[in-house]
Amino acid sequence: MRETYLDLPSRLEDAFSEIDNDIMIELRNEKEEYAELLQKISDLKQKAPFLTDLLESSGEIRLTAKEYAAFTQYLHLVRQRDDMERQQIYFRGHTDAVAYLKKIKAI
Repeated sequence: MRETYLDLPSRLEDAFSEIDNDIMIELRNEKEEYAELLQKISDLKQKAPFLTDLLESSGEIRLTAKEYAAFTQYLHLVRQRDDMERQQIYFRGHTDAVAYLKKIKAI
């Protein structure tokens, strides 16, 4: 193995939670759309406190039509948030991979 080789998979595994946190902070600070989405989710949970019970409790629950509409809106917003986060992680991975390959002089 070359002297410049770094065990990237092990390093990433060890630092993943920190990297993930950094990516979420970057998203919040740099993408207004993401920050607005987080605010919409927070506002909806404030307006519909049953959502917290629904997501954190167990057992049977019944929803009114209005509650069901709020729940589906919440799911839609969360899916948008998750998509933005996954996309950011995907692109960050590519950026880091290219930098790593350059560092070990593979490209």
